[in-house]
Amino acid sequence: MDKPLTGAMRSDGQALSLKEYEDAGGYSALRKALKGMTPHEVLEEVKKSNLRGRGGAGFPTGLKWSFMPMGADVARPKYLVCNADEMEPGTFKDRLLLEGNPHLLLEGMVLSGFALDADIAYIFLRWEYRVAAERLERAIEEAYQSNYLGKNILGSGYSLDMRLHVSAGRYICGEETALLNALEGKRAVPRSKPPHPQVSGLWGKPTVVNNAETYCNVPHIIGNGADWYKGLSRTDEGGTKLYGVSGRVKRPGAWELPMGTTMRELLEEHGGGMRDGYKFRGALPGGASTDFILEEHLDVRMDFESMQKTGSRMGTGTMIVLDDKTCPVGMVLNLQTFFARESCGWCTPCREGLPWIVKMLDAIERGEGGMEDLEILQQQTRLLGPGNTFCALAPGAMEPLQSALKYFKADFEKHIRERRCPYKGGV
Repeated sequence: MDKPLTGAMRSDGQALSLKEYEDAGGYSALRKALKGMTPHEVLEEVKKSNLRGRGGAGFPTGLKWSFMPMGADVARPKYLVCNADEMEPGTFKDRLLLEGNPHLLLEGMVLSGFALDADIAYIFLRWEYRVAAERLERAIEEAYQSNYLGKNILGSGYSLDMRLHVSAGRYICGEETALLNALEGKRAVPRSKPPHPQVSGLWGKPTVVNNAETYCNVPHIIGNGADWYKGLSRTDEGGTKLYGVSGRVKRPGAWELPMGTTMRELLEEHGGGMRDGYKFRGALPGGASTDFILEEHLDVRMDFESMQKTGSRMGTGTMIVLDDKTCPVGMVLNLQTFFARESCGWCTPCREGLPWIVKMLDAIERGEGGMEDLEILQQQTRLLGPGNTFCALAPGAMEPLQSALKYFKADFEKHIRERRCPYKGGV
């Protein structure tokens, strides 16, 4: 199967039932692991597969798991958490999995829990995902009834309880330690690290947090082997990837493709190219918190290592396209407004700096800015950059701004010289 994540999904948009999932080979990897593998062997197979986290950072999954303390003297309970918050603007890949094949996520989490000797699992879900919540609740109930969850799973001696937590919703909840605070009923602000969650996470106990798409890869790795999984990719990074395209393209959407598919193939073959009357000008390749890329970068492979050569990041792998009739200043203003609103307010640079940036960009967009504002904005991209804030929210917000000032500076200057937005009145 060259599309392990989506190949079994129904064409009518409904979720696979438990029986349909089992008929497609579902839960066979769990049976294989529980009846013939040790937790360490499962972890090593995931490590060997070169699976990297699909939430945006791309940290090697097996390596992350290896930091979880094991043994009889470890503090209990141990927790496994799925980050299904997905509030990155332009990103909708996890929703496809959650709504279309919820049992794949559950099997991946039980396998992961077995590898880590976890006792309790949480799915932390974005509150707007109402359809996904209903389907996950039904899938969890089915899994308990069939002994894929609960006590003594499939007679193996391993037990795992799972709970769905529908989040009140903030972008900062995508940061794993803020997510853990939210799960505990606290204000969703990031924690200091160290200690890392694998050592002291949810309620101070060992915890692993991974993205929904990450967990969905695990059953296929265990069921088919790490070498098979690596063979799906066009790079050294294993597997397939759910890529997406939004903007003025002919076929916006999400597709499961080999890891390392180029941006040009994603845009032109799967997205259908630009709509008639529009030209490609740039794109944010991995959601709103990545740097713009230009047409000269489109032949770069979309994987975590290759994308760094463009000066951007792969992030979530969901491309937001900028066309020639959309104002880049207005686009960046829209993004900064989102980030300023979603700041948790915990640290001063993010709490105070982002609203200031929004105010300056709004003035430029309305034709009331000055040339000196561009130098101040450039300075802010450094002051709110990596190492100067408590978490990665503000540095991520600076990526579209700093690259817009680099690639589209003439547009900023034209706004200031003409005292208006030159794109106003366009469609």
